[in-house]
Amino acid sequence: MHELAIAENIVGTACSRAAGRPVRRVTVRIGALTAVVPDDMRFCFDVAAMGTAAHGAALDLDLCPAIVFCRSCQADKHLPDRIPLCPCGSADVTVTTGRELHVVSVETA
Repeated sequence: MHELAIAENIVGTACSRAAGRPVRRVTVRIGALTAVVPDDMRFCFDVAAMGTAAHGAALDLDLCPAIVFCRSCQADKHLPDRIPLCPCGSADVTVTTGRELHVVSVETA
């Protein structure tokens, strides 16, 4: 479960930014291609936050779809799964969204 390692880093980042103040909410942008399971991330965040300034903080997840630009279609296409192939079958694609994993904001008391 890689979500725990990610959650520990998110908590560390949030606590560092909070500079000793209690953390109330953390917003994270997660792309569909990161293979992060939202429910697992929320659970791991709560575990990682125990005993820190982020204990009890809410975790908001901004889930981004996987989108590729297909050179065959000359269009942006949503991926139905994590395989970077255009729905037309072409592998000649560039991933434009879906790999995000960013702390967007940290709300403190």
